Amino acid sequence: MKLTHLAAAVTLVAVAGCSAGKAATDGSDGTAGDATVRISAAGNDVRPDQGVTVTVSGGTLETVTGVAGAFNADRTSWKTGWTLKPGTSYKVTVTAKNLKGKVTTVTGAFRTAKAKQTIGIADVTPMPGEKVGVGMPIIVDFTGPVANRANVEKALEVKSDKRDEGAWSWVTDRRVVYRTKKYWHAHQKVSFTAHLAGVRAARDTYGVRDVSRSFSIGDSNVTVANAKTHYMTVNHDGTVRKFKISTGKGDLRSTITTGGIHLTREKAQVVHMTATCHGQPGCDDYVGETVHLAVRITVGGEYVHQSVGEYQYLGVQNASHGCVRTTPEGARYFYDISQRGDIVDVTGTTRPFADEPYADDWKYWTVSWNRWLTGSALH
Repeated sequence: MKLTHLAAAVTLVAVAGCSAGKAATDGSDGTAGDATVRISAAGNDVRPDQGVTVTVSGGTLETVTGVAGAFNADRTSWKTGWTLKPGTSYKVTVTAKNLKGKVTTVTGAFRTAKAKQTIGIADVTPMPGEKVGVGMPIIVDFTGPVANRANVEKALEVKSDKRDEGAWSWVTDRRVVYRTKKYWHAHQKVSFTAHLAGVRAARDTYGVRDVSRSFSIGDSNVTVANAKTHYMTVNHDGTVRKFKISTGKGDLRSTITTGGIHLTREKAQVVHMTATCHGQPGCDDYVGETVHLAVRITVGGEYVHQSVGEYQYLGVQNASHGCVRTTPEGARYFYDISQRGDIVDVTGTTRPFADEPYADDWKYWTVSWNRWLTGSALH
């Protein structure tokens, strides 16, 4: 959590004795007292989420060492950028100059309070070093419920080479997701750091360590699969190719391909499909099938894959049980370029992806940016 205000319950004030200066030649009164330095933290049981501030009167701050922080514009104050690690001893050394250039050095020592309860990060998606698509979110799962969401959200830092704009949105009290306003720019590095140590996530509950993760954005793969025209258009880093498809035939709602922006999840050379509508009228004839070059686009079992025969329907009508079937050439091309987090936008269907009850699916691109922001604790 970056600190925007810091309580100074305990203040260490260091003042050297005043001394008379020589007669001034610059129009001043000829005297200058030593700079007076104040360090906000001292003693034991300092709250780690309140950090440290250093101020000076009668001069300017030169250096502050012992913990990371930043000066204000005129170097009359300094404060830590993030919270402090609980149960840890710190020693802060400050140098300051008075108006005549005399240097004063002050050292302050303190210890932060231990955390009665702790919280950490259970999982982060993407994986370390993974190369992902332009739609890939950052998904952070915590080891316990987060009551003070704003405190935790302030501690989450995302940096990208091309400075893409994005925001966090809370899905549950244990999961928060980062999505960009537009798709990531392709071919860049992204880093995520949770400055969680010292963050007060709930009453008497603090983070105890920071977590970092870096990954990269690979090629830009944006596919539009149109269930009405029966074609899909694949834009691969600006190169556009078009392939015949057949989507869900729609005898039952469960066999209609869900419409909206999907994200690729995983891929496999061979996948055995089973019927999710087993026992329902109109579904008894489907006992499952083995498909090739399959790229999953929903946790519910929708894929883009090579058609198992029935090539006469491709480009003509919808005849699948919910997946996007395509030609052997189209399936091979799509499979080879696919990476986790690519965009697959299915259009022309009557079954919105956003309305489906997949409790854990990646529907993060089915909502507008303004609606996404309503899930942020910082708005």
